[in-house]
Amino acid sequence: MELFNKLYDEFENVNVRFVGFTTESTRYDFGIIFTNMFFGKPLVVCMQTGRSTLLDPKDLDDIEYIQRAFPIHDEQQAKELIEFFTSALPSIPFLTQYE
Repeated sequence: MELFNKLYDEFENVNVRFVGFTTESTRYDFGIIFTNMFFGKPLVVCMQTGRSTLLDPKDLDDIEYIQRAFPIHDEQQAKELIEFFTSALPSIPFLTQYE
């Protein structure tokens, strides 16, 4: 008896960028995984908390999303992260799920 239905099982060589930086008040350490999975959206992992999210440039227009994804209570810190991700994420259009 099969206990689960496999949805996908892919191997892929990917590009990963590890970046650490500081602002006036905070240190950040991220891993950004550039993959063809997840409709081409990079997987961003906070190396300090282990929290991760898929990000594309449209997500950066929603400061509350960034604050929830990487538990940030200070709006200025969220704006600084958005500024970083604006330059770090590719601006190419991503695939949509139901095209």
